Amino acid sequence: MKKFLFICCVLACISCRRKEQTNVVKETRTSGTLKMLVDESVGPIVQQQIDIFSLDYPLANFKTTVKPLEKLLPTFLNDSVRVIVLPRLLTKDEEQYYNKRQIKINASRFAIDGIALITNKDNIDSTITVKEVIDILQGRKSDKKLVFDNAYSSTFQYFKTLAKISQFPASGVYSKNSSNEVIKLIANDKNFIGILGVNWVSGRNSEMAQELARVKVLGVKNIKGEVGDDQFYKPSQINLINGVYPFLRNINIVDCEGRDGLGTGFATWLRSQRGQLIVLKSGLGPHKLMPRAINLTK
Repeated sequence: MKKFLFICCVLACISCRRKEQTNVVKETRTSGTLKMLVDESVGPIVQQQIDIFSLDYPLANFKTTVKPLEKLLPTFLNDSVRVIVLPRLLTKDEEQYYNKRQIKINASRFAIDGIALITNKDNIDSTITVKEVIDILQGRKSDKKLVFDNAYSSTFQYFKTLAKISQFPASGVYSKNSSNEVIKLIANDKNFIGILGVNWVSGRNSEMAQELARVKVLGVKNIKGEVGDDQFYKPSQINLINGVYPFLRNINIVDCEGRDGLGTGFATWLRSQRGQLIVLKSGLGPHKLMPRAINLTK
C-alpha cells in the first residue's frame, strides 16, 4: 500500500511538471515576455502599438515602465531592462555602458514626434516664436510663463539643449508631475503656456477630453534662417512629416537584448505597414509613408 501511494505521488509530480512546461510560452519574435521602459512623453503612442500588437499576437506579454526619461535611464544603463522607447538616440556616453559589455545596440526610428505648446482657449495669444521661448528659458523678462510636464522629462532636456543652458531661471519656468497635470493647469489658468508631447493633446486622450476642450495649440515660428521661419506652424501631422514645425524629434526603440526575441519582433513590427498605420492614425508622423494600392473598377 505504501509503495502504491509513493508511485501515485511520483506520477502526480511528473504530471504537474509536464503541465507547467506546456504552459511556458516560448520566447520568439511574437511571443514571450518583454520588459520595456517607455518615456512618459511618448507613452500614448507606445501603448496604442502594444494594444494592437497584443491583439495580433496573444502570446506576447509586455511589462512596461512609463516614467520621465531621466528616471528611466539608470534602470536601462545598469542592465536591469534592455529595451527602451525614447524621443532621441542614446548619447555616446550612454552607449559606452553596453559597448563595454560587448552588447550590440539596435536603435530604430518608428515615428516623428512634435513638442506641443498649449494655452487656455480663452487666451488672446494663439502664436509664439522660438526666440520668445528661448528668451523665457534664458531668464529674459517676459509676461509669459512656461510649464513643463516634468522636471526629469525628455521635453525638459530638449529645451535646455535648445536654449543652451544648464538650468532654468528662478522664475518664468515651472514643472508639474505629468502631462495630464499640465493639461489640467492650462485648462483652468490663462497665465501659463504648457509644454508636452503632441501625443497627449490628440483626440485619443479620452481621459482628458473635457480639459482638452478648454485648451488650444499654439502656432510656432522658427528663428530666421531655419526651416519653418516663414510663418507660424502648428504640430499637425503634415507639418511633422514635412519637417516645418520647429520642435521636432524622432521616437526610437532601442533594443539591447542581444538576442532575436520579442524585443526584435516588436521593433520590426513598429516599422511595418500595420505599425506605421497606427502612427498615421495617431496624428504623429510615420517613419515611412506606406504606399496605398487602389483597385480601379469600371
